[in-house]
Amino acid sequence: MGMTITEKILAAHAGKAEVQPGEFVRCALDFVLGNDITAPLAINEFEKMGATAVFDRERIGLIPDHSTPNKDIKAAQLVKQMREFAQAHGITNYFEVGRMGVEHALLPEQGLVVPGDCIIGADSHTCTYGALGAFSTGVGSTDLAAAIALGETWFRVPESMKFHFFGPLRPWVSGKDLILYTIGKIGVDGARYRAMEFCGEAIEALGMADRMAICNMAIEAGGKNGIIAPDAITRAYVEGRAKRPFTFYTSDADARYLETFEWDCRAIEPQVSFPFLPSNTKSISDAVALNVAIQQSIVGSCTNGRIEDLRVTAAILKGRMVHPDVRMIIIPATQEIWKAAVQEGLMEIFVDAGAAVSTPTCGPCLGGHMGILAEGERAVATTNRNFVGRMGHPKSEVYLASPAIAAASAILGRLGSPEELGVTPEEFTAFCARFA
Repeated sequence: MGMTITEKILAAHAGKAEVQPGEFVRCALDFVLGNDITAPLAINEFEKMGATAVFDRERIGLIPDHSTPNKDIKAAQLVKQMREFAQAHGITNYFEVGRMGVEHALLPEQGLVVPGDCIIGADSHTCTYGALGAFSTGVGSTDLAAAIALGETWFRVPESMKFHFFGPLRPWVSGKDLILYTIGKIGVDGARYRAMEFCGEAIEALGMADRMAICNMAIEAGGKNGIIAPDAITRAYVEGRAKRPFTFYTSDADARYLETFEWDCRAIEPQVSFPFLPSNTKSISDAVALNVAIQQSIVGSCTNGRIEDLRVTAAILKGRMVHPDVRMIIIPATQEIWKAAVQEGLMEIFVDAGAAVSTPTCGPCLGGHMGILAEGERAVATTNRNFVGRMGHPKSEVYLASPAIAAASAILGRLGSPEELGVTPEEFTAFCARFA
């Protein structure tokens, strides 16, 4: 019996010829990471256990991104603790204001995580790197502390589920819509502790930004990891940026899957997740019919803060104005993305439309800063969670959507689509052609 891509990566890092779902394995790690919320806790545990050295100063990433730039004294103290730990142990991949970025956009961009890796991070959206064909998953801060010292951890090999998307995508449908559709179908625990493998002609046609958006939200379905087999698009992305050799793994034709889902993309509209679960999805047609007014629109986060996401946003905002009752906040996910947006003229479009642009930060995604909601306010956001109080007041509401829907809604003052503004896919293609 063959193995899935997830099983192959775990077997290779456990030094075994093969592994079985449910088996416990001890795996060497290629990279470990923590942020300003989780790394300080790991540092405390590292010191409590009496560890004196890190396993590899070049395989650890410390990225203060959640409350950066420091929003208050507590945030500043946590970042200071990270900085001093990095200095004490010679950790090379410490990224602070001016060179930092949202961790799950920054590390692939910097070539620090690559195909075939086994990666853990003390952040649930570490599953993003599955878009490169890596096994990556979130852990607690205590597990991160042990991994920083030992360079290894244990896993129970997950069962795999296959999600096959076929047919062409409808206008304005993106990777974000495909993963919201998936979560809507199987629920927030439908893939609990399972590997979510995404495949099919629609997935193969997606660029890396859309693939990262899909794998990023595997955790919102309870998944242990999300993963997409690497291909020519993956190779084009990693070559020239990868800091170390990489390996392409693919699933065997006779690999075992607990469940397989097949969905025709011709039937999938842009999606909106209504409060208070990512699985509470509706098609944009149904959302528009409900006439839901918004007070804030956010484009950014580890899910949708990449340059491709900003181009979609700019194509819709160009020549238009954000609704006077809406605050639109756009957050490039890294300094390089911010700079690219300047060079491509996107920043001017954003400002002329009445949007505010932030330095890279997670900020409003977790209700940290840079866009907190008041009681009764509603936001449409390209972020990944819409639980009660996620972006501010417990009586506020967050609606999850793609950059296209977030931008159109900002102009309309309610949940809406680019089609309502008369923006055609051809216009968008022409707008983006200059960046090819």
